[in-house]
Amino acid sequence: MSRLDFAQAARAAEAAADVARREILARFRHTTTEIKNDGSPVTEADRAAERAIRAVLKQHTPDVAVVGEEFGGENSGSGWCWTIDPIDGTIAYSRGIPLFGTLIALLAEGEPVLGLIDLPTLNERYVGWRNGGCRRNGKPVRVSQERDLDSAIIAHGDAAYFARAGETEAFRRLAAEIPYFRGYTDCFGHAQVLGGGVAAMVDLNLSIWDAAATRVLVTEAGGTCLCFCDPTPQKIGLVFGSPPLVEKLAAFLGNERLDTDTRSKELLK
Repeated sequence: MSRLDFAQAARAAEAAADVARREILARFRHTTTEIKNDGSPVTEADRAAERAIRAVLKQHTPDVAVVGEEFGGENSGSGWCWTIDPIDGTIAYSRGIPLFGTLIALLAEGEPVLGLIDLPTLNERYVGWRNGGCRRNGKPVRVSQERDLDSAIIAHGDAAYFARAGETEAFRRLAAEIPYFRGYTDCFGHAQVLGGGVAAMVDLNLSIWDAAATRVLVTEAGGTCLCFCDPTPQKIGLVFGSPPLVEKLAAFLGNERLDTDTRSKELLK
C-alpha cells in the first residue's frame, strides 16, 4: 500500500471505531460478564463491538484478513491483516471503570503499519501509520523525551502479567527503584505514552491485538518500541516511550528481545 492507501485504510479503521463506540457506550455499566476458557472476562459489548468492527472493515477492505480477540481469525492469503481488540481493558469496563479502549491495527506480512487507539469515555482517538505521524483527534502528538527515571512517570501493566512473563523480579525492582511507577494499564496507559504525559511503559504478556497498534503509533510519535520474548505461547512484551528511558527500562528485564518481523508472523498463525 502507498501512503495514500494508508490514509484510506485509516478512514476505514475510524469508521469501524465509530460503530464500536456506539455498541460499547450503550452497554457501559449495563452489561453482564462471563469468563472465557482462558480465564479472562468477556461481555456482550466486546462481542457486539467486534462484530460491528468486522462488518465495517470487510465493507471497506474486503480482501484483507481480520483477526480479533473474540472471534478468531481468517487468512485471505493477501499478506494484509487487520487485528482487533474491541475492548482492551474488559476488566475495567466490566466494573464500571472508564479506562478502556478499542484497538485496531493493519499489518503487512505480519508487521504493523497502521494503528488506532480509541478511548470512548474520554472522546480521544489516536491514529497513525507508517511515515504518516501520529495524531490525537486530528492533532499531532509526540512522546516524551525525558531521560531521568527519577522524575519520569513510568506506567506498567498488571503485576500478574509480569509473573506470567517470568518477570516478577523485574517488577519488584522497577517498583523499588522508580519513584513514579504507576499502574496505568491496557491501552489507556499506551495512549498516555503517545500523548507524552507518561514517559514510558512496560507491558508484558500481550496478544498480537494488544500490541500491534501501539508498535506503529509509538514510533510514529517519535518514540522507541522494543518487543520481548514471553514464555506463554502467542504472547510478547513491550517496552515503549521516550527513547533514552526505553533502553534503561529494558535493562530491568530478563527476557530476550525479539526479532519482531518473525514473531509477528508467528503470532498470526
